[in-house]
Amino acid sequence: MNDLFSLAGRVALVTGGSRGIGRMIAEGFLRAGARVYISARKAEACDRTAAELSALGTCVSIPMDVSSMNGVKALTDAIGARESRLDILVNNAGAAWGAPFDDFPEAGWDKVATLNMKTPFFLTQALSPLLRAAARTHVAKVINIASIDGISVNPQETYSYAASKAGLIQLTRRMALKLAPENIAVSAIAPGAFASEMNRDARDNAAEVVKRIPAGRIGTMEDMAGAAIYLASRAGDYVVGSTLIVDGGVTHAR
Repeated sequence: MNDLFSLAGRVALVTGGSRGIGRMIAEGFLRAGARVYISARKAEACDRTAAELSALGTCVSIPMDVSSMNGVKALTDAIGARESRLDILVNNAGAAWGAPFDDFPEAGWDKVATLNMKTPFFLTQALSPLLRAAARTHVAKVINIASIDGISVNPQETYSYAASKAGLIQLTRRMALKLAPENIAVSAIAPGAFASEMNRDARDNAAEVVKRIPAGRIGTMEDMAGAAIYLASRAGDYVVGSTLIVDGGVTHAR
C-alpha cells in the first residue's frame, strides 16, 4: 500500500508540458518519482520549463509541434531513441478557439479538432510499441486531457473546442476497450478552472470565475497532479475508459 501512488522508475511523456495543466502534471509526476519528458511547440519555453523542473528529478525537453503527422513521428522517434519503453503517455497538447456562430472560421475548426482529437489518437498509435513494452511487466497508462466543456455546455462560443473534447472523451472509451487486453489502461481527465494560457479567465479573472465554482476556488497544481498521479500509478490500474472530472463541482452546478 505504501507504493500505491508511487511512480518511481516509470517513464512518462507529457505533451503540452511547458505550461498550464501539462506543467502541473509533469511536476507531479517528477515529485512522485518518474522520469519525465515534456514536449511543446515553442522550443524556448519547453527548454526553460524542463530546466526549472529538473530540480525535482530528470525532466527532458523535446520541443515538437504534434499538430502534424510529421511532428507525431518526430516525437515518437525522439522518445524511441532515448527509451526502450514508455510507461505513461499524457495527451495534453491542445488548442481552443472562440468566435460567434455566424463568423466561426474553418481554420478555427480544423486547428482545434486536429490537435485536441486527432493528435491523441495518432500519437498513442505511434507510441504503442513503447507502451506495449512497458505493459509486459505492469499496466501502462494513456491519459487524455479532455475538459468539462466536453461534458456540459459553457456560455462561450467555443464550438470546435467543445465538440473536440466531447469527441476525445468518447475516443478514450473506444481506445480503452481496444488496449485494455494488452495491459494498457486508457483514461481521461476533464479539468475545470485551472489558471493557464488557455484558460485566461481562471488566470486573469479568478474572483469572477470563483463565483461559479461550488468549491469556491480555482484549481491548484496539487489538484491536477493528484488526479494524474492517481490514474498513472498502481492506484488507477483498474480505471479503464473513464473520465475523471476535476472541477470543484462546476459540472453539477451547470
